[in-house]
Amino acid sequence: MKFFNQSMLAGIVSVFTVLNATAQVKTTEMNSHELSVLNQLGSSSAVVNMPVSQLLNAPGNEALKAFFFTPVTDPTVLKDKKIAVLAADGFEEIELLGPVWYFKQLGAKVDIVAPKYNPAPERYGLMYPEMAKTHIMAIQYLQPVGWIKFDRTADKIKVSDYDAVFIPGGAWNPDNLRYDKDVIKFLQDFNKSGKLIAAICHAPVVLASADILKGRTLTGYWNIQVDLKNAGGTVLDQPVVTEGNLVTSRHPIDVAEFSRAVESWLIKK
Repeated sequence: MKFFNQSMLAGIVSVFTVLNATAQVKTTEMNSHELSVLNQLGSSSAVVNMPVSQLLNAPGNEALKAFFFTPVTDPTVLKDKKIAVLAADGFEEIELLGPVWYFKQLGAKVDIVAPKYNPAPERYGLMYPEMAKTHIMAIQYLQPVGWIKFDRTADKIKVSDYDAVFIPGGAWNPDNLRYDKDVIKFLQDFNKSGKLIAAICHAPVVLASADILKGRTLTGYWNIQVDLKNAGGTVLDQPVVTEGNLVTSRHPIDVAEFSRAVESWLIKK
């Protein structure tokens, strides 16, 4: 599997170095009272994360590991298929890179599609690295780990461009997507076309925002299943559910079954 190269990692380190240096300069301008308050508004930087190697080597995930390390038998199975990946900052790394790697191994053309760059108002106090204009941020559960370049933006794509669309999870990514009008409109139109829509983990909540779950059977991450029910869906707690033009899964541990279900759906069409 292709992961971030050394130059990208170096860029990430340099970005955080600059941001930290800027923050440190500003704190030196504060008086002792302000510094005391600031210290009480912060917290430890230690976070829970989910490294890919840890996931693949965890007990019970032998089939998931084999999925990635067993060469595909036919690299032309999806050679005529075009797949769009809808993703934004905060996508779960393995849920995007895993299926993308697999679909490319099978010969598919895959585009990563992100919302157009739309930074928050200045008063929100957010600091965006320059690469945020052309890249989206990956996470491993709760920890940001790097950036990948997107190919297109959601305001520039058409239903006719693709045979399928899939949405990775990550708790932040779906929240960013479901607020974007271009993403929601595209999903609604794509659903009307009858083409495949696939979503894993937290991603089905984007489909709820698109109002396309009424009467549908699906699954999703455990803590969003109530949201899927409230959106009119029938929720099954199983690794993958295929119903009509919808394929859904629950969790990173289901990536293999999710990817194969997408493959199977596309082969039949």
